[in-house]
Amino acid sequence: MIEVVHKQKPPAAPKTFAYRDLLAGEFWRRIPAYANVDEATFLDHLWQQRNSVKTPEELLATVRDLASPEFIADAELGFARAPMAVRVSPYAIALVDWSDPYRDPIRRQFIPVASALLPDHPRLTLDSLHEQADSPVPGIVHRYVDKALFLPVNVCPVYCRFCTRSYAIGPDTENVDKVELAKTPKQWQDVFAYIESRPELEDIVISGGDAYQLPPKNIELIGNTLLDIPHVRRMRFASKGPAIMPMKLLTDTAWVDALTRVVERGRTMGKDVMLHTHFNAPEEITEITQRALRLLFERGILVRNQSVLIRGVNDEPERMQLLVKRLGYVNVHAYYVYMHDMVKGVEDLRTTIQTAVDVEKFVRGSTAGFNTPTFVCDAPGGGGKRDVHSFEYYDRENGIAVYAAPSVKPGRAFTYFDPIDRLSPAAQVRWKDETIANEMVHEALRRAGARDESLVIA
Repeated sequence: MIEVVHKQKPPAAPKTFAYRDLLAGEFWRRIPAYANVDEATFLDHLWQQRNSVKTPEELLATVRDLASPEFIADAELGFARAPMAVRVSPYAIALVDWSDPYRDPIRRQFIPVASALLPDHPRLTLDSLHEQADSPVPGIVHRYVDKALFLPVNVCPVYCRFCTRSYAIGPDTENVDKVELAKTPKQWQDVFAYIESRPELEDIVISGGDAYQLPPKNIELIGNTLLDIPHVRRMRFASKGPAIMPMKLLTDTAWVDALTRVVERGRTMGKDVMLHTHFNAPEEITEITQRALRLLFERGILVRNQSVLIRGVNDEPERMQLLVKRLGYVNVHAYYVYMHDMVKGVEDLRTTIQTAVDVEKFVRGSTAGFNTPTFVCDAPGGGGKRDVHSFEYYDRENGIAVYAAPSVKPGRAFTYFDPIDRLSPAAQVRWKDETIANEMVHEALRRAGARDESLVIA
């Protein structure tokens, strides 16, 4: 008879539970401008919006001598050169480690500094995902067969430096004149009519901009109009808000009640309505976040998260693991981690396909599968979301990945390019020669099996 020896699994190390250590207390008081702000005021979403930082002068007035004059001057130049306007909530400002702002993951996402800017990749475009090419009427992107993206608003509670819609979101900047979206209920009628005319559309994402910025009456107008279309089965309101202004969920009762009514009505109709949000750094999740998301959880509102893989923010395996575990702890499903889109002015935030593959490998197995995100590359040119390691070919030396999207745009090849500064010195030299660069791309496409280069989208 074989004796079975049962080995006791050793207890988890204390650092295993770091994801449960959420920032609490009146942490915002360490910011000079907020030193005398009480909790009721700080949690007021209207106060947060009114006191958001939009200019270098406002930044200096807010943090005062916490940041060096050199940093403020660097930020002033960064503001001027950025493709996105700057708008940062007091909550986000209070999360920044102002003793080391250059390396801080919150600052990197929202406050540009000129010294960090890198030249754009030569194959980069402003609308890298070609959303405008897949827009049959203003305010809607119809790329996938059964899903459409509805863009009813062009403003956000904060502006992310890395926004894939820097071509349309926020006010015009010195570098970019914004494209018009469908911003009024009258314009929305054309979108509703289009959705109603396409019986294959079962899944609608309401984004923008940001659904946080829709008044309660418009949350219900959009939600109920879409629910009344028989073939629409699923609806997702998309918002960065819970990550950078969670107090709105605690103090804007009308907005939360409006979303709740749409969710509950959808449930009675057998239709799925949920909230998609966007946490990138584990530091964004605080005790305030936990309270806000607990409110949604108690109301039966499912929340999913879509992160972007950002250099210096979450591109180290342990940091992404901490983010994923912390999301699960506050009842948010980690859904996607995107490769940083190839948009202008933020090359310093992009990282490589190989980094994504390595981080995904480390994270998988850290927690339950339904709380483990899928790492994707939203293929430039409109190929849609491709599993990051499903490339047809990846030239790691020259940073060229080739993807196919047979169910979205059959027969076409889509190329994603690693940031040049992350390549070897020899590869960086090759990219400076346009003839050699074209040869590298053609060779990658050949190895990927692209039969007709006229069908390549880069």
